[in-house]
Amino acid sequence: MALEPEIKIQYRELLSKVEERKQELEQFIKFLETETSWLTSPASTKYHLSVEHGLIIHSVNVATLMIELKNLLIPEIPDESCVIVGLFHDVGKVGMPHAPRYIKKDSSYVYNEEQVEISVAARSLYLVSKFIPLTDEEAQAILYHDGQYILENRVIAHKERPLTLLVTFADTWEAAKEDGRLKLSKKIYFKKD
Repeated sequence: MALEPEIKIQYRELLSKVEERKQELEQFIKFLETETSWLTSPASTKYHLSVEHGLIIHSVNVATLMIELKNLLIPEIPDESCVIVGLFHDVGKVGMPHAPRYIKKDSSYVYNEEQVEISVAARSLYLVSKFIPLTDEEAQAILYHDGQYILENRVIAHKERPLTLLVTFADTWEAAKEDGRLKLSKKIYFKKD
């Protein structure tokens, strides 16, 4: 199955918003697209977008919503930060070049038991920071993007920075839309002028 042209266009448009760290981003994208399953991984094995290309679709959705929300709520956050955090908050789901996190089995995906176990958030932060210098706020947002759904994240309760709150909401909202829990049209909530 090929990645939908609309998602490819949105992905490239999001990448074009990164200007200050463009060279680092280009190296990271080259690594992701040639050495990992970034463009083909599912977003999960049994929840939202458990399909080929699910991770890139989900990541584009999250980054896009983050930009829409920050424009409404806190426009001083740079688009570049929303793109880096939104696109790569779950990049740890690719696993590593030599050990993908998910393996296709029959018509679904299963967890790769052979990989070294690292949480998705920690692996995401590890992979991104190998290529792209991050602000403290971006690092917090990637590491704690699951918000209070994850027990380990309680350490930052009431200490989240605005970028962390944006990615947490955007990730939760998009996952709920993608897995069918949320059945309302995006147009109802986010009308563009």
